[in-house]
Amino acid sequence: MTHAPEFPTFALDDAAGAFGGAAANASVDVQGQSQMGASAASRETAGAPYAAALAMHAARDSTAFLVPGHGADASGLGLGQAEYFGERVLELDVTPLLDGIDLGDGSPREQAERLAADAWGASRTWFLTGGSSMGNRMAALAARGLGEGVLMQRSAHSSFVDGIILGGSSPSFVLPEVDLEHGIAHGVTPDSVAEALAERQASGGGDVAAIYIVSPSYFGAVADVAGIAEVAHEAGAALIVDAAWGAHFGFLPELPDSPVRLGADLVVTSTHKLTSSLSQSALVHLGHGPIARALEPHVERAHRMTASTSESSLLLASLDLDRRDLVERRDLLEESHAAVLAARAMFRADGRFPVASDAFGGFPSTVAIDPFRIPLDIRATGLDGHTVRLRLAREYGVMVEMATVSCIVAVIGIGKTPDTRVLLDALAEIAAGAADSRSADAAGDSASSIPPMPGPGAMRIRPRAAYLADAETVSFSDAVGRISADSLAAYPPGIPNVLPGEEITLEVVDFLRASAAAGSHVRGAVDSAVSAFRVVVEERGSAALAVRRE
Repeated sequence: MTHAPEFPTFALDDAAGAFGGAAANASVDVQGQSQMGASAASRETAGAPYAAALAMHAARDSTAFLVPGHGADASGLGLGQAEYFGERVLELDVTPLLDGIDLGDGSPREQAERLAADAWGASRTWFLTGGSSMGNRMAALAARGLGEGVLMQRSAHSSFVDGIILGGSSPSFVLPEVDLEHGIAHGVTPDSVAEALAERQASGGGDVAAIYIVSPSYFGAVADVAGIAEVAHEAGAALIVDAAWGAHFGFLPELPDSPVRLGADLVVTSTHKLTSSLSQSALVHLGHGPIARALEPHVERAHRMTASTSESSLLLASLDLDRRDLVERRDLLEESHAAVLAARAMFRADGRFPVASDAFGGFPSTVAIDPFRIPLDIRATGLDGHTVRLRLAREYGVMVEMATVSCIVAVIGIGKTPDTRVLLDALAEIAAGAADSRSADAAGDSASSIPPMPGPGAMRIRPRAAYLADAETVSFSDAVGRISADSLAAYPPGIPNVLPGEEITLEVVDFLRASAAAGSHVRGAVDSAVSAFRVVVEERGSAALAVRRE
């Protein structure tokens, strides 16, 4: 009779000792595992129960007759993978639902998620391997379980719009403040959220079940989450915060607190963006209180619907290790914070490339700044930000996160201390050649040639109906007055200018085409020049407009 191999088990109390640096798995023994392998695994994964269980499994002398097909070794077709990534990656890349790793109550996976909830101040946390995009879709689907009405910040990520389409929600919008000089969308205020709620009621749109905001912004502007939570809860609505860029919040007293500690009911965050987990790993945190408790079963169902049934063990382990290091390595976080403040001071002292976020305090929607994003005004180079970003990468090997017409954004991961002088020197060298480039005034002219950002057209049908309806492609001139089948947004600032189901207005067409001509990217457009639009096929009757639906 063949017996199932034994796997390591952990007590949650032992794993909780990770916060003091104890090795939760130090005394675990695994059948057939060498003492050397066990010792190495315990050193690598002290305080990280999921990562520890995975390492113990990898250290076993076992033969795999299950997926993945590389068999956790460098033989056969696994050789190419091992030569590129190293055999250790293959050993740690295991199938889901293994006893002693992620199967059953009290598993290391469950323990790791509970430790993450403690670390960020949540009542519950879900590990994600589909990034914050997955988390935003989860959030929109979960909100639909509370009701069909959603008030969302217009500068929402496209993945939340995806969730609105999937769930069939009825959205209305609150516009963020926009820094027109730099092409930057900031946040929303408690007052603007309250006004948008009142406008929805006055227009007969009905109650909202959830309010969705973005904080921090792509450029580091932090909204008044606590104040907006009060407005949401007074309206009986859940507050969902897209904190994709704020995974490090709450781990240093100098930084804003975690949104769940400020009253948010659901928080989506990308730990891979500014902390240390691998790309495409993320977290969803559940808040506290009656609205969060009502939301929980819907979040669980949405997670089951959107999660892969073959989640990457590598990404899950990286989330576990990331949480551990954020909690235990305060010394690295403090060194990094000091280095970031010094970098910002260096750019200020130089004076040629102002730190754009120094002026964010002039916008009522911004109550704090995340210092780990450094948006720099690069107009002194005589070039637009997109050109500067490309030249930095191609000529100097300096990579920055993004650009607007007037700015570039440098991102520094918390715990890192890169040499930011390299960036300043490269910008200075580019600026020195400004005589051979177009002038700073010309860069400003390209921005000013774009008309003011218009408001959205009327929502004629719900996004889901428009997305699933028959569509046709028409010229930009023929698109005016038609119902959009797509979501279109000019970057920067990335605010959706038209969503599925909205009427395409002349002002929106002019804005998108001018943005494209000035070098901006229009996400979702049929072509780079926005010469055509995808619109819903309509059947026109004498009395009313009927749209063919699914």
